[in-house]
Amino acid sequence: KLWSSEDYSTFNDEVGAGCWARILNQNYVNGNMTSTIAWNLVASYYEDLPFGRCGLMTAQEPWSGHYKVEAPIWITAHTTQFTQPGWSYLQVDGHLEGGGSFVALTDGLGNLTIIIETMTHNHSQCIRPPLPHFNVSPQRATFYLKGSFYLVETLQVWYSRLDFESANSILFKQLQPLDVWRGSFSIDLDVDEVYTLTTLKTGRKCSCPEPPPPQPFPSNYKDDFNIRNPPFSEAPNFADQTGVFEYFINGSDPGDHVFTLRQVVVQRPITWVSDADQTISIIGNFHWVNLTVTCDIYIEKQDDGGVFIAGRVDNGGIYVRRTKGVFFWVYADGTYRVTGDLAGEEVLMKGLSGVRANAWHTLTLNIQGASASGLLNGYPLWENVTISKPSNGWAAIGTRSFEFAQFDNFHVEAS
Repeated sequence: KLWSSEDYSTFNDEVGAGCWARILNQNYVNGNMTSTIAWNLVASYYEDLPFGRCGLMTAQEPWSGHYKVEAPIWITAHTTQFTQPGWSYLQVDGHLEGGGSFVALTDGLGNLTIIIETMTHNHSQCIRPPLPHFNVSPQRATFYLKGSFYLVETLQVWYSRLDFESANSILFKQLQPLDVWRGSFSIDLDVDEVYTLTTLKTGRKCSCPEPPPPQPFPSNYKDDFNIRNPPFSEAPNFADQTGVFEYFINGSDPGDHVFTLRQVVVQRPITWVSDADQTISIIGNFHWVNLTVTCDIYIEKQDDGGVFIAGRVDNGGIYVRRTKGVFFWVYADGTYRVTGDLAGEEVLMKGLSGVRANAWHTLTLNIQGASASGLLNGYPLWENVTISKPSNGWAAIGTRSFEFAQFDNFHVEAS
């Protein structure tokens, strides 16, 4: 039993739908793979991160509630609405003479589902692997049903046609049933189409209410993390790229910082690709240029602990080690640094701050045009640092290493 356990990973436009239609069939036709699993199911992370919108649908604005049921969802329905785990593929040669493919599945109880796809090369390229050239042309295909399927008289028909010119795709539309005459039927196939022919009458396409309209991330955003019984361990809208930032109840603090956000991973994980050596969580709008970030910080690691706030952060995910931006660091040894990168190699300014571990301090980072300045506890600590690039990016918080540290009263104001 071969499974394609991490497939698709392709931008979810019409070409992504073509990729998904092709591999859902051809992984079995060419590779005998009986399961194809899409990474990822729903694109619910900032679009400008690596693999933006590489989910079957998009829901990346929790602040607005906007989402979009993209074409790959309806391509999925061609298979998943008319089969179930436990159904079996029929062992037929699924290559069509004019290009494209078909698969046939049964529940073993008399039901039959046939899925046909005629995706052309340029309209079905996945993000990987490179796709060798092939031709698909309009054709008439004739199918012969044998054995117990010889008695089938009609098949329900569901149809999609991906349109790459005018964006008027037809997605998962029910057509008139197809008559089967003495165990055979013919069907005319054009390019970039998907058909499901099935004995099942349970298919349906929901008519859901329109989602709320899209909105940019709020340009003035605050979170004090004051939530006693959070429904989720992580604060909304923060996207951890390395490390894990969770709600924390600070039982030793009777004052203003009982409820905080805490970085809790204190040992470098066994990583996929390459995590950073620092922890970082991003938030906001990738297109922000001018912004002021303020956050209360609490270093817990004595001697060599450290934290940062940042703006114009330009990367994450698999590229997090090369992330650039404007990073304002304070360390438990009483020093500070301003760097142009997460790795801390491009030092723009450094000096003494008087910050110590196990005490709350307020950091403010102000970036305007080509200049940045920083405040500690409301007083200027450094100013007039020249910023050449990046020209835009997210806000962020993080730590020097995999260490405990707390953050509170986060505020970003951007333009």
